[in-house]
Amino acid sequence: MRKKPLNLNSGSIVNGCNPFAQTGRSKLQNKRATVNQQIIKQMRIRAGAENLLKASSNNKVKDMVLLELSYVNSNLQLLMGELEGLNSSVDVYQNAQETTNIPVIALGLKETKEVDFSTAFKDLIRDHYNENGNSFEDQIADLMDLRQACRTPSRNESGVELLAKYSNHLPLVESRFFAPNRPTGIFFTWYDSFTGVPVCQQNLSLEKASILFNMAALYSQIGTRSNRQTAVGLDEAISSFEKAAGILNLLKETYTHIPSYDMSPAMLSMLIRLMIAQAQECLFEKTALPGVRNHFSSLMKMAQEAAKVSEIYDQVHQSMIQTPIKDNVPTFWSTMSQVKTNHYRSMAHYFVASALLDHELGPSDDEDQQEKTLSQVYDQLPDKCSPLDILKRKDERSRMGKAHIRRAITGHEEALRIYSLCPNLTKLDALQDILKASHMRTLEKYNEYEDEEEFADYTEAPDIVSKTEHKAEMEVPAAVKVKVIDFFQRLGPLSVFSARQRWTAPRTVQLVPQDRDLGFTLKGESPVQVVSLDPLCPAAADGLKEGDYLVAVGDTDCKWMSVGEVMRLLKDVDEEGITIQVVSMMDSNPSVPTKSATFSGNLPKTYSMICLAYDDKDKNSKSHKVSKKSSFLSWGLKNKLKSASTLSLPTTDQSGTMPWNKPCRTFPSSSSYNESLS
Repeated sequence: MRKKPLNLNSGSIVNGCNPFAQTGRSKLQNKRATVNQQIIKQMRIRAGAENLLKASSNNKVKDMVLLELSYVNSNLQLLMGELEGLNSSVDVYQNAQETTNIPVIALGLKETKEVDFSTAFKDLIRDHYNENGNSFEDQIADLMDLRQACRTPSRNESGVELLAKYSNHLPLVESRFFAPNRPTGIFFTWYDSFTGVPVCQQNLSLEKASILFNMAALYSQIGTRSNRQTAVGLDEAISSFEKAAGILNLLKETYTHIPSYDMSPAMLSMLIRLMIAQAQECLFEKTALPGVRNHFSSLMKMAQEAAKVSEIYDQVHQSMIQTPIKDNVPTFWSTMSQVKTNHYRSMAHYFVASALLDHELGPSDDEDQQEKTLSQVYDQLPDKCSPLDILKRKDERSRMGKAHIRRAITGHEEALRIYSLCPNLTKLDALQDILKASHMRTLEKYNEYEDEEEFADYTEAPDIVSKTEHKAEMEVPAAVKVKVIDFFQRLGPLSVFSARQRWTAPRTVQLVPQDRDLGFTLKGESPVQVVSLDPLCPAAADGLKEGDYLVAVGDTDCKWMSVGEVMRLLKDVDEEGITIQVVSMMDSNPSVPTKSATFSGNLPKTYSMICLAYDDKDKNSKSHKVSKKSSFLSWGLKNKLKSASTLSLPTTDQSGTMPWNKPCRTFPSSSSYNESLS
């Protein structure tokens, strides 16, 4: 592989991060790659042991194999636990100055093996395109360098752009080299982001889906790295999480049968909810960033905003504990979502309690407005209790406020209890400090009213209706679709020169004009096509056929030339003639271009070679012979009318993808691994 940096014709040098850089994120990714390699090694050992167990009839050998299998399965469980621990390491993705915000979760990048396109592509270029494969060494190396750089993208927009460029090159590469009925011998191996189980395929569906997943993962890492103590940082975090959700949703809708559980519909739906929840959390933090006004309506508004965050995290938690998702995602993730559900619900009750206890209805207050606000906060109130009663009656207002305080205390205590049960969570000191501070603040509010006469009515505070003024939405970033230049455009236009099409080897035809007539007409976009061929002309006698594509005129490659450009090359052909190279489609019905080089009266206009030599000097020449074959002209006119009334509709051939198999509860069996490699 070349050592020079990759230039993608954009005027800038594109590279990934240094894979040996000793940053926290790179160390974590290197550990992930090491664990993935150990997992695949143990799975191969287990597959061999299981095959030996089936083949052997010796009981002693079977006992030894069973003992070996128990060791291997234990090692796999340990490695899976280690990988779960790496997925729980959210601290390395956080902003270095992040001490006052609850940590958010980032997705780890999927790992892959290196792929060598060189031999397979060169052979295909030689055998299928009849070109010298060695002349495309630089283009193949550029593609391989781009893929290698995508394994270690930088954690910013440049890294996303790098992945997007490779993603947009893949459809072009697929059209050039991957045909459904012709295996290339190239295998793409990607590791499950959560279990480390490798998945291997020969088609590009796995490759394209995995790159999209990594784009979403990179956006999630950008969001976690943002400084959420500033408005600019919060905007960046919100946008990043929304874009991550948008890309994951695009992945879910586009690739539905990828045999990797981290990209299954159920898992992607959960990840989308998680990204939206984190975006909504950042929107709440942005609302609270300037400080919450100690005003009745402001406190009620913040209560509903907090309830919205709690509601979304509760949905995330419920999806995480469903089988088989709960067997594949880190326990840390589901525990974190549960902690946040209780934390933000308690904050909502605290804000309502503060509004009721600290702001009695005064003469200058808008009674109708407060009643409307309070009625929107509650979906259902206790019997014989109305919003107006709570506002006007001091004892009722105090009773309801204390009920919210008690519920806030209970919720904070539950969040702290859940936090203490998860070893990975207890490592996050910032989270512990925030939970304890919120709990202490609620207790202080409760103690402010402890000196009053003891109340015996332990009213249960009603649920708070969630509401937000700024709802987090999925967003597909524009970076997903970027313009790229085909590395292999020298092979010709994809409409003809693709892996799905078949054509003959280039044939050399000698063109000799007769009275400035070459005997055929050119039509279509690049490459131009021979139509209205006179079967009696010298070119037809030399092997030119109706429907042939012109690929070269003399020594000039004309695969990408238009009709006008090719006509200029043939304009001054002398009596000795000129050689051209043509190819014929091998299909029974060769494709005919649906568009012409020019249009006249909304009908395709064709050009005869006789027109090329006709100039102003010949306009007044009565003796000039336009064509010596009158029957050919009338036949060409019929062909012209026929081509104008016939259109071809574009078609697509969707190749099938491998079926997705659900993994087992603990660890996938070797049979599913062997199936993915077949």
